[in-house]
Amino acid sequence: MKINGSVALVTGGNRGIGATFVQALLDGGAAKVYAAARDPRKVTVPGAEPLRLDVTDPESVRAAAEQAGDVDLLVNNAGISSGATLLDGALDDWRREFETHVLGTLTVSRAFAPILGRNGGGGIINVLSALSWFSTPESAAYCAAKSAEWSLTNALRVGLASQQTQVTALHMGYVDTDLISHLDVPKSAPADIVRAALAGFAAGDPEVTADDTATQVKSALSQGVEALYAGLGA
Repeated sequence: MKINGSVALVTGGNRGIGATFVQALLDGGAAKVYAAARDPRKVTVPGAEPLRLDVTDPESVRAAAEQAGDVDLLVNNAGISSGATLLDGALDDWRREFETHVLGTLTVSRAFAPILGRNGGGGIINVLSALSWFSTPESAAYCAAKSAEWSLTNALRVGLASQQTQVTALHMGYVDTDLISHLDVPKSAPADIVRAALAGFAAGDPEVTADDTATQVKSALSQGVEALYAGLGA
């Protein structure tokens, strides 16, 4: 699918990777880009169409779909990182992670799938993570939610194939955004991640590993858990 001339909607389009997607799509010749956010007043990308959307609120999603009936490219980017740990993380935080990344992505995809179909099939990019494939106790809620979102992405790819909707999963390691500003680790530039995502999507790739971290983790999957988790094979 071509970016030039498309009508795109980016969830969480007011900051971080989402805002970078909005800018890159406009720069790539998209005819219109809806920057969806819970508070559309926080959308700052010039030329974007602010749109009120809370992915955890089905009524908000329904209203957004009614307003944006011309979309042919959906970027499911909205996300959170609660920091909920494995053994003592609050269950309410675990629920928030799943309600945002899994049920939120599902609700938005269900609402816009008929629109994409009517508009020729179009495409969906789901912003996932290398943590879709690798988990740590310290960020167990986020990892589990992203893993479930990866499974959902695969189901969407199969389920929407008959209407010619392309579904691409984006995986990457740490990216320099507000979401992980508290972590002192090497981070990729958001523009580099989005550039790789859109190039892979335009090429028809079902999955994009946008940095070395994602590439290495994906490669290790075929080698078993011992390759992913040091010490388990000892």
